[in-house]
Amino acid sequence: MSLGTYEKEVAHLGETQGVKDHDHDMVHDLSRRLDALWRYDQYIANAEGYESVQAFWIRVKEQEKENIVELKRLLSEHIRIGDF
Repeated sequence: MSLGTYEKEVAHLGETQGVKDHDHDMVHDLSRRLDALWRYDQYIANAEGYESVQAFWIRVKEQEKENIVELKRLLSEHIRIGDF
């Protein structure tokens, strides 16, 4: 793909925004974190026999769950006050 073709393909991205940038960032990051959380149980299972690796994935999973709760709270707050 030539640079001109790429520029043409992305020339209008972002012209129309459904939400404010900070809200989009939170929604996008929440989706990314939910995808990661979905995989952690498999990572934990894959590390069977490697206690330190399993402990790492368990710790990361718990941290991610806390991050998800916080992001959901922030999004709910923005929706509740009409700032979404």
